[in-house]
Parts: sequence; C-alpha cells; structure tokens
Amino acid sequence: MELSGAATFVLAVCLSYLFFLSLWRKKGSPGKLPPGPTPLPLIGNFFQLSSSETMKSLEKLRGKYGPVFTVYFGPKPVVVLCGHEAVKEALVDQAEAFGGRAQMPTLDRTFESHGVVFANGERWRQLRRFSLTVLRNFGMGKRSIEERIQEEQPFDPTYFLSRAVSNVICSIVFGNRFDYQDEDFLALLQMMNESFRELSTPWSQFYDMNGSLLKYFPGPHMKIYHILERMRQFIAKRVLRNKETLDHGFPRDFIDCFLIQMEKEKNNPSSEFNIKNLELTTLNLFFAGTETVSSTLRYGFLLLMKHPEVQEKLHEEIKRVIGCERPPNIEDRGRMPYTDAVIHEVQRVSDLLPMNVPHTVTRDTLFRGYVIPKDTEVYPLLSTVLHDPSMYKHPQAFNPENFLDASGGFKKNDAFVPFSSGKRICLGEALARMELFLFFTTILQSFRLEPLVPPAEINITPLESGFANIPPIYQLRVVAR
Repeated sequence: MELSGAATFVLAVCLSYLFFLSLWRKKGSPGKLPPGPTPLPLIGNFFQLSSSETMKSLEKLRGKYGPVFTVYFGPKPVVVLCGHEAVKEALVDQAEAFGGRAQMPTLDRTFESHGVVFANGERWRQLRRFSLTVLRNFGMGKRSIEERIQEEQPFDPTYFLSRAVSNVICSIVFGNRFDYQDEDFLALLQMMNESFRELSTPWSQFYDMNGSLLKYFPGPHMKIYHILERMRQFIAKRVLRNKETLDHGFPRDFIDCFLIQMEKEKNNPSSEFNIKNLELTTLNLFFAGTETVSSTLRYGFLLLMKHPEVQEKLHEEIKRVIGCERPPNIEDRGRMPYTDAVIHEVQRVSDLLPMNVPHTVTRDTLFRGYVIPKDTEVYPLLSTVLHDPSMYKHPQAFNPENFLDASGGFKKNDAFVPFSSGKRICLGEALARMELFLFFTTILQSFRLEPLVPPAEINITPLESGFANIPPIYQLRVVAR
C-alpha cells in the first residue's frame, strides 16, 4: 500500500507540474491564437483527433470553429487554415510570414532541417535558387525534356508506371536512366513506395501529432526513418561515384553541379553547399519527382475507367488534334482544352497531399485579428481548397467541367493548388505538369483502359489517407485501339 501510495503521489506531482507548465507556456506566449478545442496537459487535443482519420477530424473541427482554428498536437499549438480564401491570405498575400517549414517528427530524424524541402532561412533560399537553376538547365519545363519523358512511355502502364516516371527525374539528378530490371533501381522504388505509404499510416500520423513524447520510444512509428536511411545511403554511393569521375567543365547531372558549387564555396563559412544538403536535396527531388506523379497517374487511370465517357471524349480530342501518326508534344496542350481539364480534375480529385507539408510563421504574424507567434506550425489544408464549394461547380464529383467555360475552353481556377502555393510551391511543378500531359496523351492515344469490374463498382477510396492519399491497388486491361 505504501509503495502504491508513493507511486500515486509521484504521478500526481508529475501531472500537476505538466499542467502548470502548459498553462505557463500559454500565458507566456505573446500571441492571441485562433479559437479551438481546449487542450489537455501534455496530450493536447488527443481526444478530438483521430490518427487514422486526421483530415476528417480537422474538417469536423472546422465545422465548429470556422476556417481558421487552433488544435494542439500534444503540447504544441497548430493553426489550421481551411478553404481557398484563408489559405490564399496566408500563403500568397502574406507569403513571407507563412513561408517557414515545420519539421515533421516522422521525417525530422532523417532530414534535420536539411534538404531543399525541409530547410529554412538562408539554407532554404540557397538550395531552392540553386535547385531551380539546375533543373531548368537540364530542361525542366522546356522542349528538351520531352525526349526523356517520351523515352519512358510504357506498353503496360500498370507494370512500368513507377519505373517510367522515376527514370525522368533520374536522368536529371543521376545523369542516366535505369534499366527496368536493374535490381538496385527496383529496390530503390520499392523503398520509396513503402515510405510514401508508411507516411500516411495511422502510426505515422499519431507520431506527427505526438512527436515530443513518442520520439523517446521505439515502435512502428520509427519504421520510416530506417527506410529513408537506406535511400539516403543509395544516394551517398552515387555521390561518391560522381566525385571520382567529376569533370568540372562538363557536369552530367544535378549531383555534379552541386559538387562543383561545393568546391566554389569551400571557403565561404555561410555556404549551405555541403554533403548533407547534397544527399538530402537529391533525395527530396528523387522522391517528389517519382511518387507524386506516378500516384497521380494511377489515380487518373482509375478515374478514367470509372468514367468511360470521359475517357472516350479525351481520346476523341487526342485523335482530332494529334492523330495517330506522331507522338504528342507539349505544344499540343494549348490546343486540347478538354484533355487539360481532365488532367486538372484528376489532380484535384486525387487530392494527393490533403494536409500539405506543414508550414511555420517566420515572425509574430497578425492574421484575421489573431496574433500567431513566431515558429507556430500552420497546416494549410489543400484538400479544403481543392473541394471548396465557392470555387468549384462540382466540388465532390469527378467532372472536367470544373475547368471548362461555357464554350468548352479551358478555364483556370485560383483554387487549383495541388502543388501548394506561395513561396513553398513545389519547385518541380513545371516538370510534373509536362509529365502528366505526355504520359496521359501518349498512353490514351494508342490504348483503351478497361477495368476488371463494372465501372460503377470501382472503388476510389484511398488505400491510406494521412500525409498523402495513397491510390488503391487495382488491376486493369490495356487494350490496343
């Protein structure tokens, strides 16, 4: 009894300390955060947030607190932004203030604020400026990249899709494409697919919401680190190989360009060009350039099989504008409004990164009458923008008319933000848009996609829904036209 009483007393003291620490932190904060559910000490809004349905939990809170509210992931306050207007006001109208990058517990052990996606301040500025320059020099967004994309057009899209898409970015960052049977390449793609899915499991979502506590304990939430570490080691070997054969006058790829810049700035103490940033920026580019596009294509094929009338109308435009004698090129896009609308609608409905990669505010920020303290995390929910009923005529349905005007011309929409917006917009947007157009048009020019079940029975529910919406696993027939 005495031991039990002592344990109870110690537990009560610890909980009291945490409670008053939480109050002190809130009292000492210079900000006036938006409203939200009352947090508990240490665990925050644990009981209002489901790690298996994080997005749905946040949408439910939006219904009670409005488009801007605060939730606590453990003891950490997070400001959530919903809908086109709120997200635009933050990421575009106050782009500098909301341009910081938050660190996700699932990824922080790997990246530690390095690499272009997760860097901040001067490190981010140097890496982003350099990465954009190199990607453009190697053809991103230009006609010169078309041959690399067209080289990877698959006969069977279900078997070759990830490899085909990945080889495009590989040709830029590694200087060569891989044979589809290359064992190292296959292992790398398997790790990448696994890591993308792992990021969206309930365990990973639970870790991201309770990282301050769970980082001290082993468990399945640590699985992602070991996968990413193996991917980093693969890239590290490529870096060593490039260093041994580097010709400063003829850079072959992104890695060569980075190594040359490292040499130029070796005496600059404020330079961010070092091996760690090289490895992790390459990992950022490789990951983003493979999994996002291939996942969008997989979702797109599924949606086109569920809506065969859309697939046939798309093929009719391809046949009318391009014909069957030559491959599509990027200049065709401007003359194909229906195809452009379909691809935009695929991206909107697939809603690949529903919660976005989290931001932080870089200074104390006045926003809609609230004062958000510097370094507060911000979640601009892209899903609520892509499904905003004030911006889309058919927000919940798959309907290309969301991007068509009354005369059938392509209609832009400011709420189309699959690549995010503002200063942190995806730096590979131009390459991804080109890939999606050329892959879709080249495949549908020659093939019909047929499901194994009636279209009405096709289920488009994500396999996992967390950090990303992972396309369901399915099979299809590819029938020559």
